[in-house]
Amino acid sequence: MSPEPDVLVEARSLALGYGGRVVLRDVDLAVRRGEFWFLVGRNGSGKSTFLHAVLGMLEPRAGTLSMTPALGGREHVGYVPQHGEMNPSLPTTVREFVSLGLVGLAVPRGERIARLRQALERVGLAELERAGFWSLSGGLRQRALVARALVREPLLLVLDEPMNHLDPDAEAALLADLVELNRRHGLTLLLVTHDVAMAERHATHVATFVDGTVRTQVRRAPAASASTPLEGRA
Repeated sequence: MSPEPDVLVEARSLALGYGGRVVLRDVDLAVRRGEFWFLVGRNGSGKSTFLHAVLGMLEPRAGTLSMTPALGGREHVGYVPQHGEMNPSLPTTVREFVSLGLVGLAVPRGERIARLRQALERVGLAELERAGFWSLSGGLRQRALVARALVREPLLLVLDEPMNHLDPDAEAALLADLVELNRRHGLTLLLVTHDVAMAERHATHVATFVDGTVRTQVRRAPAASASTPLEGRA
């Protein structure tokens, strides 16, 4: 069953696990357009397990996890891991790294160029597109990871502890970018973090993972501008 039109992801009585072990059970939540979800909890509580299911890497053990057709079979889902996965010995410019987000998408050359330009501008890396990716600071590399996800023109951006190992200034700059994407451009975000205070300041919704279950809390309504998706679709 497809979710309601404004619902991007919906879990109903969802159970997830690996091998013979159940990690999460009886998960019920709905992620709607324009919301900023923070997923909080201790290590091993199931936050990343839930993200893996959203990304299509893990099948439900029970219950359902429904995705809106607007996500195009996850074509319009962007993913930001904790770190760049490439070999540091491989010379790669920022532009080349970000363009990897287009792999597997049938996008004409002119549109590819426009998407790359827009993604780099949104995270403040337009002037560094010819710089070496590994020459960047940790904070700027994380911005490049966000840009790599944005070239997919996602309706949903999934981030797995993107602030880990960043210094306070880099963390604040990256968070400001994400808040801007959500509140000004209407991008829906799912962000895993250990920082409960950050969630309390910026989340529209918080999902707390504890003892194999998920408790959800509404913090505030999405910004009015969040009705307009990032890529301009109705």
